[in-house]
Amino acid sequence: MYDIGIIGGGPAGYVAAEKAGKNKLSVALFESKTMGGVCLNEGCIPTKTLLFSAKLLDYAKNAEKYGVNITNVLPDFAVMMARKDKVVKKLRAAVELKMKNNHVDVFRSKAEILDNKNGIVTIRAGNEQYECRNLIICTGSEPSVPRIKGLDKYPFLTNREILSLNHIPHSLAIIGGGVVGIEFASIFSSLGTKISIIEMTDEILPGIDKDISQLLRKELLGRGIDIHLKAQVTEVKEKNIVITKDHQELELKTDEILISTGRRPVIRGIGLENLGVELSNGGIKIDGLCRTNIPNVYAAGDVTGFSMLAHTASREGEVAVSHILGKPQRMRYHAIPAVVYTNPEIAVVGLTENEATAKGLDVEVHTLPMTYSGRFVTENDSFQGMCKIVAGKKYNEIIGVHIIGNPASELIFGAAIAIEAQLTVNELKEIVFPHPTVSEIIKEVIGLY
Repeated sequence: MYDIGIIGGGPAGYVAAEKAGKNKLSVALFESKTMGGVCLNEGCIPTKTLLFSAKLLDYAKNAEKYGVNITNVLPDFAVMMARKDKVVKKLRAAVELKMKNNHVDVFRSKAEILDNKNGIVTIRAGNEQYECRNLIICTGSEPSVPRIKGLDKYPFLTNREILSLNHIPHSLAIIGGGVVGIEFASIFSSLGTKISIIEMTDEILPGIDKDISQLLRKELLGRGIDIHLKAQVTEVKEKNIVITKDHQELELKTDEILISTGRRPVIRGIGLENLGVELSNGGIKIDGLCRTNIPNVYAAGDVTGFSMLAHTASREGEVAVSHILGKPQRMRYHAIPAVVYTNPEIAVVGLTENEATAKGLDVEVHTLPMTYSGRFVTENDSFQGMCKIVAGKKYNEIIGVHIIGNPASELIFGAAIAIEAQLTVNELKEIVFPHPTVSEIIKEVIGLY
């Protein structure tokens, strides 16, 4: 009998298992594939490893601007991919070691929920059955592949297959201009691939502040990437895709097709029907304590279909275990940062200007180019970037920060703390920022209030 059974070894599952183990709970973690989930094996880590290589390549190609002469700059794709595999293997081993050190029993079999009787959940894995007082479902998500005429007749790539390519494609058509599609566009355009992005909405990166996403789109266009907005793929042919745009049909030639049209929770094949768990928006419905409608059953991560980010998943896993320990913590979503690891990077947290207005909030918004930071100017020769801050007018509290420009990913946590702590503009003004740093751009923008 285990205190907690966890199905899924991704960021939600292994973080929950680690926390539970540290608190002396007995834990059974079921993972049929590889520890670390999509994030470690097919998402966050391998893509960021390749993006870093692509960024180095970009810097090397433009080194003359900084007084460094480099000749014959070429990518070695085999070495890049081998390094990506090495990084993934190293971090996967670290996760496995955490499980061992915290006395988590890991079962490498597909788990199926059989029943939940008298507050005891029975799980079958392989030829064995296991009983658990509590269950946390962390089965993650998988690529959502749209129904497109002809797509089933020709090979295509998702985030999984593209990470196993053994060559640099001459051309790549990316269906979907969200985070996954844009990041792979950044990688392969740096490697010399001809990129076409097809996005149904009126801007890339739906959900990101439009001033920010427009700046990135202009940067991508400047690199020769074709971006088709308000466009829909209607048919796939061999080496061609047919799109409809502005009431006209266009055919785009391409060597490879990447499907990046979102992800869907994995809720089938795990025995959910034996629990009676309530669903919402294609995923498992949870409350602020990560509980489902079943008292001893919790869910965390992408399987909920909400805030499908690795760091959200980890926090939800912690919140679920905290409730099981009798030390409840509530899950808060208003200050969860998000990053697009392109070159330049985008990082955001809190509400956009449009979202704040839609909620009926009276806000004051200010923006500045990133070049108001001296450190940014020293390291960026041409791109100006932007930092945009949204604050409430009545109390002057920070409610949204949106940045495009390197290294935005390393700045945004400070903005998340400001929003989480409900800091006002005046309180933030009193904080001393180190000089010269790119983070000073936040200080410059709040100086406008």
